[in-house]
Amino acid sequence: MADQKTPPAPKGLGAAGRRLWRSVLADYELDQHECLILTEACRVADRLERLAEESEGAPLTLTNFKGDPVANPLLTEARQQAIVFARLIAALRLPTEEDNGARPQRRGAPRGVYPVRPWALSS
Repeated sequence: MADQKTPPAPKGLGAAGRRLWRSVLADYELDQHECLILTEACRVADRLERLAEESEGAPLTLTNFKGDPVANPLLTEARQQAIVFARLIAALRLPTEEDNGARPQRRGAPRGVYPVRPWALSS
């Protein structure tokens, strides 16, 4: 995208989201559907940043209503958001150094007939 100006970040993004937006679009030209994926990844990046700030210094476990120790919900949510972030970034198919600058191929669902496995039918 050297000859085009980087599109402005969507409204409402925080610092982490804006940094991600700029860093991706500075190097890659994305289609409209990929910009939507990037927008959501930026929102998740902002959530992860807020969760990290809130959980700083917080205990790893809390006591639930039964008196049992449980994982702090902030950490649980951060883990879930990190999974979503990784999947969104993977969906963009951004090349790595190993890809030599080429975007990885899109991989759709396998097509064709699936064999029936007899051991899967037995109860």
